[in-house]
Amino acid sequence: MRLGILGGTFDPIHFGHLLAAEEARGALRLEGVLFAPAGDPPHKQGYAILPVAHRLAMVRLAIADNPAFQISTVDIDRTGPHYTVDTLRLLRNQLGIGSDETFLIMGADSLTHLTTWHQPAQLIEICRLAVVARPGYRADLEALEAALPGISTRLDWVEMPVLGISSSDLQRRVREGRSIRYQVPSAVAAYVAKHALYRDDRS
Repeated sequence: MRLGILGGTFDPIHFGHLLAAEEARGALRLEGVLFAPAGDPPHKQGYAILPVAHRLAMVRLAIADNPAFQISTVDIDRTGPHYTVDTLRLLRNQLGIGSDETFLIMGADSLTHLTTWHQPAQLIEICRLAVVARPGYRADLEALEAALPGISTRLDWVEMPVLGISSSDLQRRVREGRSIRYQVPSAVAAYVAKHALYRDDRS
């Protein structure tokens, strides 16, 4: 089984996340994509993020109409913080899939910082990296290969239309009373409005 895994804070999930998952699914002939919301992301320590219940609810709403998309709560069901390499090990054990059948979907911006991740050498051993193009980011593959020998053989490039959407910008737009329609699924926009999310630091 060829499976994509898209982790993230999803605060909130938006069409950029969904398009990346769908383009990777098609380009790499994946049988499905697991969305794995981060419970307590190490790189967000000290930052205000929504409680996981809200973020999980928005992911469920966003992917409800795509049978190829599923949710994994592996990172939520255990105390954190956790690292991507640990999440992938757990998922592979749970699902019984091999390293060449496991595709971690990430943006090109994440690839440029991969050497700063926890155990990056082990990460590229247990999965392939499905790297989605991001405007303005061009990874130095020569430097990456020097730091992580063999990484070039573990990369799969995924092209997708450019969408200039980010979760931080969506949060700002909500705080400013601006619309996020057509940047997130309508059900997610409705959820944000219903629960008055991102209106202040107490959200």
